[in-house]
Amino acid sequence: MTDFYHDGNRTLQAQFDTERLAGRISETLVKDHIDQNDKAFIEHMDMFFLATVDEQGHANCSYKGGDPGFIRVIDDTTIAFPNYDGNGMYLSMGNVLKTKQVGMLFIDFENRWRMRLNGEATIDANDPLMSDYPEAQFIVRVKAREVFPNCPRYIHQLKLVQRSKFVPKSECATPVPSWKKGDWAADALPADDPARNPTAEVLDA
Repeated sequence: MTDFYHDGNRTLQAQFDTERLAGRISETLVKDHIDQNDKAFIEHMDMFFLATVDEQGHANCSYKGGDPGFIRVIDDTTIAFPNYDGNGMYLSMGNVLKTKQVGMLFIDFENRWRMRLNGEATIDANDPLMSDYPEAQFIVRVKAREVFPNCPRYIHQLKLVQRSKFVPKSECATPVPSWKKGDWAADALPADDPARNPTAEVLDA
């Protein structure tokens, strides 16, 4: 991982005398593949944070959630996850179309552990995994470039109260978020949006 750090990283490492430590971390903890422990951790997760960048270098960060197992480890360098209906802005996925560069941060708040996965992403509405995810718009596959754990010391320990009722499931209709029924949004929805159905179940998001 000789090119893991750039001049900006090195400048601060020199300022705070962490060059040796940073070098040891990149040599011993940062890898370019997903091992069995990583796989178990990733496939246990029900959420992650996704960082992307556009062609001007402007960053965007978003939250992605689902049921445990919605993130799949395909092989030792590839993971996949579905893209569900959101607010229609496609900030993250639009960036993926343009630059492909993503950073993924997985945090287990109950067990206070986290890991990062950086790499290149692609999207495909005809991916073979589409049939495994009800209501998925397309599948995102990420080819890992760097995989490494992160120091957990500042992770606040939290307990899960309830998973989102909006995660699509094959056995029931997905409720509509109430904001889609608001006057400011209702007439701008896609023509086939379920929120246009007057009998759809509506819940506060």
